[in-house]
Amino acid sequence: MADMKSGPGATPRRFSAGLTNSSATRKPDTALRRRWDLQVGKTVPLPPAELADTGEFRVSIRGTKVYDAFIANISYNSTKTDGTWVNSRYFPDMIAIDVVRRGTWHFTRPRGRDRVAVPAGQFIARYNNSSWQFAVASHTTQKVMLPVAHLGPLIRKRPVLGSSGSAEMRLLLAHVRMIDATLDDLSPAGVHAARNALVELTMGVLTQKADGDEPLLAPALAQAAQELANTHLADLELSPAMLARELNVSVRTLQRAFAVTNESVTAYIRRQRLEQARHALITPHGRPSVSELAAHLQFADSSHFIRTFKECY
Repeated sequence: MADMKSGPGATPRRFSAGLTNSSATRKPDTALRRRWDLQVGKTVPLPPAELADTGEFRVSIRGTKVYDAFIANISYNSTKTDGTWVNSRYFPDMIAIDVVRRGTWHFTRPRGRDRVAVPAGQFIARYNNSSWQFAVASHTTQKVMLPVAHLGPLIRKRPVLGSSGSAEMRLLLAHVRMIDATLDDLSPAGVHAARNALVELTMGVLTQKADGDEPLLAPALAQAAQELANTHLADLELSPAMLARELNVSVRTLQRAFAVTNESVTAYIRRQRLEQARHALITPHGRPSVSELAAHLQFADSSHFIRTFKECY
């Protein structure tokens, strides 16, 4: 079964679809593929599960079209490990980036030129053509597809693999999240600008170096720094210098990126720490003391914490 939902406008920017199969189905249902192509379109990949020979499976896919680029979140749950190798017949001549969230993707090309396993927490970027095959068991992944122009020379003939926690991938995924949050409100020009930033950030992933002077990257850099800071609010080392180091940019570049938020890096960290403290203080059970909160959130002492908290709230 497949179904599609799209946003407003002549050209849908969002869609979602589901696919289920029973163990009673011995071979792929060609009618299912035709229905998928009719409803979703051949530019959107039919999840590989439709070629599983045995076992029950369910696939869900939620996608976003950003001008000529494509972003998708795919979840595949199966009762049996699927060893079927599936041809990459969709998205020909594009750059494909798969960020594996759960499970493992296995990729191969004929004659053993490439055979790689990409576990959770890793990504693979590759030039997608019909020579690639892949196999999956239960997994979740985020897929980014981009046109080859400008990116083809960077990836050459070999795939690029790395950690999804790398500085460059943090920036790319932060931008992907911003696109998802704002896409419905963007004008056509805004969508095109978001797509251009997507290309620039992908170039950073492929070269393992982001261009700190590229103005298109400032919002994504600020977003990535904010997300990183939010996970380190209790760390003594949290500072603009620490965030810049983790994101592989200079402190000056990071501060310049934060200018678009009308808030300095230091002010953002202080505000988030105080907000975390506020939530802790209104918790009905297990509420920490003021001195415990001050120490946990790296304030000099309770008096400093109380004074700063009162200024904010």
